[in-house]
Amino acid sequence: MKKGGILNPKINQLISETGHTDMIVITDAGLPIPENVTHRIDLALKEGVPGFLETLDTVLAELQVEKVILAEEVKTISPEMNEEILKRFPNIPVEYVPHVEFKQKTKSARGCIRSGEFTPYANVILVAGVVY
Repeated sequence: MKKGGILNPKINQLISETGHTDMIVITDAGLPIPENVTHRIDLALKEGVPGFLETLDTVLAELQVEKVILAEEVKTISPEMNEEILKRFPNIPVEYVPHVEFKQKTKSARGCIRSGEFTPYANVILVAGVVY
């Protein structure tokens, strides 16, 4: 956890309980959230609200990330979104996996935060780092 500023208490709790190598998933409106995930936070109000990038940026202001995982399909289906995501992680390793494998990895996440994004494959797994 970095500095504070998120108003949503469930997101604050998720970030404060996240330790080194724990995973948090930021999702579009369509990604299924596994039943076993401890923190299931659905922010989606309507198409595009809140947006994926806005949600991601808000979490990144509070969370130290050491690695990100994306679905391989985002590169070809939503290349603009892929580029926007990559801009946020200039010096952080990025792993691409098939979408089916991505969904399997979400089952190991500490929490998932769903946005209202309708862009296909606008999902990211954030692997937590440490601030020291």
